[in-house]
Amino acid sequence: MLPVCRLRQFGCAAILLGAVCSRVTAQVPFSAPHATRSVSGQFIITGAGRSRLAATPAVATNAEFVCLEPALLAVSAERIREAFHRTLNPEFRGLPVAPPRAKVYLVLHPARSTNETVTIASRHAADGWDYQIELPDVLPRTRFVRALTGALLLQAANRDPQARAAEIPAWLTDGLSEELIAVEGAKIILSSPARMVNGQPGSRLQATVQGLDSLAWARRVLQGQSPLTVGQLSWPVEAQLTGADGGVYRASAQLFVRCLLDLKDGPAHLRGFIAALSEYYNWQTAFQSVYRAEFPRPLDVEKWWAVQVVSFAAHDPGPAWTPAVSRDTLDEILRVAVEWRTKSNALPAHAEISLQAVLRNFDPPEQAAILQPKLRDLELAQLRMAPVYAALTDGYRRALADYLEPGQRARPAPPLGKHPPPVPPAPTLAGTLKKLDALDAQRRDVESSLKRSGASP
Repeated sequence: MLPVCRLRQFGCAAILLGAVCSRVTAQVPFSAPHATRSVSGQFIITGAGRSRLAATPAVATNAEFVCLEPALLAVSAERIREAFHRTLNPEFRGLPVAPPRAKVYLVLHPARSTNETVTIASRHAADGWDYQIELPDVLPRTRFVRALTGALLLQAANRDPQARAAEIPAWLTDGLSEELIAVEGAKIILSSPARMVNGQPGSRLQATVQGLDSLAWARRVLQGQSPLTVGQLSWPVEAQLTGADGGVYRASAQLFVRCLLDLKDGPAHLRGFIAALSEYYNWQTAFQSVYRAEFPRPLDVEKWWAVQVVSFAAHDPGPAWTPAVSRDTLDEILRVAVEWRTKSNALPAHAEISLQAVLRNFDPPEQAAILQPKLRDLELAQLRMAPVYAALTDGYRRALADYLEPGQRARPAPPLGKHPPPVPPAPTLAGTLKKLDALDAQRRDVESSLKRSGASP
């Protein structure tokens, strides 16, 4: 059975992201002096100041952290909003013509640690709701997108100013935010430049391969264990919401949301569920009312989810890609998305560089942060590549693995009765660059051959 909980009604409340807590506050200081406004006017950014934490090596070289400033935050918030609407309404090519009256006030303050709690406060007025998010200028990108997703869900659910405050289930906020990161993370998360390169501001990598498998991260987290049950998703504890469980809760929530979206008319049903949240005292009743045709009884949700979990655990990478799709996928994996700025206060422009450029121009810690995800993407893609591209994919995978993990290289098997030979020396930078150049040449030959044979469009 779906667990049922009571909704706590309030006129002005605060929700802490990173801790399981909600509290009533006497007054929320919604104001916007000297504000930066986003293009739509829906997001209003106040506060400034650059914390010392943003310049520390642990943050500056780690793409998992976002360094915020008002101008970039205004752009990023709009992009997250657009991605949010695309996910829930993929048939709709634009955004709602008239966004809700409700405004989202984003209040920046210098970060004191990398694990600060993010607070979303909501205020009920006669003509609608306003929201305020208190953000440190340095925070994990997961927590950043989760905060914006939570505010957007509250906006979508609380469109009627006369209705009660909607209860947004944690699994929906976490699952939808992880889906946005997996599908469009490089486009929606903008960060202040981490360092100066040849006199120009440079940024850390913030891109992942898109379109390959939005659940790739969830698969890695849930490898060797089952996703959480519906009951466990309904009642998360603090360690799960903060990610201290290794990301199991967030990965399970993303899988649950992804499976709901994959149902027939899935996005429309999820939109209907969000809209119905303010009409009921708990989200479980709203869920049953919207999904009655798919799940006539609460027990049917549990049965359906059990089937999805079994299918996920016995993951079949699916049919092999055609040579053309394999070529395009490999090309996409081997491109590295970066951002560059002509001036320190300019908005970032996007560019793509090769793996060789990463090895030549980045320090070892930055190389590892960029190339480790590429290594995992190559491992996943190899399972579905057409044979001619599977060999190439394996070559790139081996070249990166040997360079990044020299201590894990296999020792050659010794002849019977002989002492084992020494472990081959770790590949040098020059040797790895030579391997990658040779693989690029093979890839061009394969593509030319396919074009001549007519196998590629």
